[in-house]
Amino acid sequence: MSDTYTVSRATTIDASADAVYERIVDLHRWTEWSPWEGLDPELQRDYSGAASGVGARYAWSGNRKAGKGEMEILRADEPGRVDIKVVFEKPMKSTSTSVFKLTQDGARTAVTWTMTGPHSLFSRVAAPLGFFDKLLGKDFEKGLAKLKAVSEN
Repeated sequence: MSDTYTVSRATTIDASADAVYERIVDLHRWTEWSPWEGLDPELQRDYSGAASGVGARYAWSGNRKAGKGEMEILRADEPGRVDIKVVFEKPMKSTSTSVFKLTQDGARTAVTWTMTGPHSLFSRVAAPLGFFDKLLGKDFEKGLAKLKAVSEN
């Protein structure tokens, strides 16, 4: 087994790559589509660094479902790619990288969301059984569906 895991999901959105990119590269706009929105109505958010793009940071702290962590945009190639470092402190400690790749095809945009990180004890056990991919993949599918819905309106 590899030392890292990778989870990836994709969708096609009937909107320009620029419109989709703006919803990803501005962490303030994640409230519109993030699959984890609504897990804690009292979630505490803290934005720092750049307003958007490289150096933009977002930290959150919430209930057991929402956990605690932070994200920082490491790379932003308009309108084709956004790389984000994701650090979870709770419920489990982990560090990973999420990459969003956007490819314009006429009036549509193909979006792929991929997360890669080192295996934890949980993922080493769950990955070979497909549980880890299904759990995280379900969140990615939900987030991409919401991103599609808000981008197409």
